[in-house]
Amino acid sequence: MPAAVSGNRWERIRQGLKDAQLLNSQRRYNLSMTKCRQTLEYMVQDLCEKAAITTTNRNQDLSSLIDELYSNRWISKTSCEHYHKIRILGNKAVHEGNDNAYDANQACQLLAHEVVTFSKDYMNDSRQRSAQHPGQQRPAQRSAQRSGQTRSAAQAQAKNDSSRSRRRSTEGFPLSSTDLMRILIVIVAIIIVLALIRLLHSDEPSLDESTAPVSTEEQIVEPLSTEAPSTMALETMAETTPEPVYKTNDYLNVRAEPSTSGRRLGVLDPDTIVTYLGDYDESWAIIDYDGTQAYVSKQYLEHD
Repeated sequence: MPAAVSGNRWERIRQGLKDAQLLNSQRRYNLSMTKCRQTLEYMVQDLCEKAAITTTNRNQDLSSLIDELYSNRWISKTSCEHYHKIRILGNKAVHEGNDNAYDANQACQLLAHEVVTFSKDYMNDSRQRSAQHPGQQRPAQRSAQRSGQTRSAAQAQAKNDSSRSRRRSTEGFPLSSTDLMRILIVIVAIIIVLALIRLLHSDEPSLDESTAPVSTEEQIVEPLSTEAPSTMALETMAETTPEPVYKTNDYLNVRAEPSTSGRRLGVLDPDTIVTYLGDYDESWAIIDYDGTQAYVSKQYLEHD
């Protein structure tokens, strides 16, 4: 795929996340979940192109494409589960008119997490894969090949030692009992080493078992965009796992900035359910307050 097309798709993914979060903050939950699913489709299409998985088959829906990406190890098990959750919430919004605030918050949080993973792992990985020869072996395969070469070299050395011993005998050089004993010890030692190597490699897991899914904590790379996504905002969303409904456990000040000196927007009564958008830091949380992003102290929040 040309670089320009990939860049345009990344821009659509990044903008889709922003639009979904904006709609969610405006309490337009149905449209927010729909936008989340649409952005997910862009990500799946990009990954399918990199994995050479065809998306032109009308019978192959989004669900089967996600499963195929996971079976080919282009996404981890966690990402596969997140993709399916976003897809299901988006389908409920489109086909059932779902307008639930909790579902919309969950869809936005999962999408933010996966966009961070996409930007860190998959975009750079695609450049590395495209630069490789199609028949190039994976690291685990190369390691197995090197192990096989080591065994072959050891076997060849043993054969050479044995051949040299036979040549010495046939050429008329008498061998003392000490020389014969040394040769025998060397041969026995080589046989033992070869047997141990064979035993150790027979206990190693197969390639399918040893090749773990791609982790979301692999090396961090720059996305293919002239304007990188907001690292603090995306990583805050990525570290926030889907939570139950949050409510206050005391009278709680709502402020425009994450500081006790910030402008106070209002006060929430105890047991008031809030729209929890995510963590700002260890002390402050972000909530939706009358359609506006505001900050409250996490000390006075609890969840069921």
